[in-house]
Amino acid sequence: MGRRSGSVAHRASVPVPGVTVPGVTVPGVTVPGVRPCTRPSPADPPGRAAPPAAPRVPPQPALSPLRHTGRVRSVLVVDDEPAVRDALERALRTAGFTVLTAKDGDAAMAAVERERPDVVVLDVLMPVLDGLEACRRLRDRGDRTPILMLTARDAVGDRVEGLDAGADDYLVKPFALEELLARIRALLRRSSEDGDERPLRFADLELDPVTREVRRGDRSIELTRTEWNLLELFLRNPRRVLTREIINDRVWGYDFGPTSNALEVYVGYLRRKTEAGGEARLIHTVRGVGYVLKEAS
Repeated sequence: MGRRSGSVAHRASVPVPGVTVPGVTVPGVTVPGVRPCTRPSPADPPGRAAPPAAPRVPPQPALSPLRHTGRVRSVLVVDDEPAVRDALERALRTAGFTVLTAKDGDAAMAAVERERPDVVVLDVLMPVLDGLEACRRLRDRGDRTPILMLTARDAVGDRVEGLDAGADDYLVKPFALEELLARIRALLRRSSEDGDERPLRFADLELDPVTREVRRGDRSIELTRTEWNLLELFLRNPRRVLTREIINDRVWGYDFGPTSNALEVYVGYLRRKTEAGGEARLIHTVRGVGYVLKEAS
């Protein structure tokens, strides 16, 4: 039986200061729609039964930045506190993002240059190079990656300083996870308004989102709607390994589970059509993980 993608392991932990969300704790962050396991307390007397399990919660739709298709968005989380960094990473991965992390401003600048994330979530107070200075330096070198500043400082002057440093948005700790995700989605919408309709190209393979035409070199390729959506996902994420769960979520909006071969079948269709002229394979299997669009080895 299938399962909704984006689910997380059920276990409780101590919430991380600065991240508060109504719901249930997922190591440091609480996510709506997930309940912790009910277990006997270590202090319970011998022979005492565990309390009744909580009613089963219906599967919740993943808090996905892009549903069915489109490029998997990446977020760089920069915070010197490992607990906060890890908590945000877990929450954002649950929401469907690819997550990168850095522990200070210097590491953040290197990661932005190397990985080109779609959004940076940047803490202000950090050693080595603080968030404000890192933001200024990124803007000074012409980098326009959307930046969401996080800080415990809530005075108007502090918010103004962050925005004047080049941040696109400013969120005061403690904050609700839903608000963080909403602000990230808003930044992504603003940054992608003019960039999603250009033809997508990789090697000699091209897909036009406007005309929905697909070509491999001089050869036109006819695809079904599902095949087209799957190829678009690969082309928006070149050289990035996409897990089965992510692909199922983006293309079908549902994770069919490990026993289904639906994904393999459609990858096979795409391979046959994109290689029909004797061209080199571009869609490669990553055993036990998923697939990647890359040049032939």
